Amino acid sequence: MSLLDAAREVREMAYVPYSRFKVGAAIRGASGAVYRGCNVENVAYPEGTCAEAGAIAAMVAAGETELIEVAVIADSPSPVPPCGGCRQKLAEFGNGHTPVLLATIDGATLATTVGELLPGRFDAGHMAKAE
Repeated sequence: MSLLDAAREVREMAYVPYSRFKVGAAIRGASGAVYRGCNVENVAYPEGTCAEAGAIAAMVAAGETELIEVAVIADSPSPVPPCGGCRQKLAEFGNGHTPVLLATIDGATLATTVGELLPGRFDAGHMAKAE
């Protein structure tokens, strides 16, 4: 199964009673394993979870901390990019060259990278060294 197919499949499991906007994400860890996530809404909107964050949490729970590929799919007129918070999360576990495939359920795709999604990202190198 391709990474995009994994994202398409998990998208159907999204819990979206308020927006009805299902999103699925799949990431490939450095081991080659695929981790999936879907958006999970909450009536208190800021408390929901994005699909990308769910996939990253599944990867970390499995003991991996490096992602090498990302796919995100939604039912939208054009491919939907990750929100700002998820861009930072992807940057935490990937690198600027990590490929990201954004897609619609109708077959439109946009290939990009974590670096293109989040130029000038904040990383550990920006933090002051404690003495």
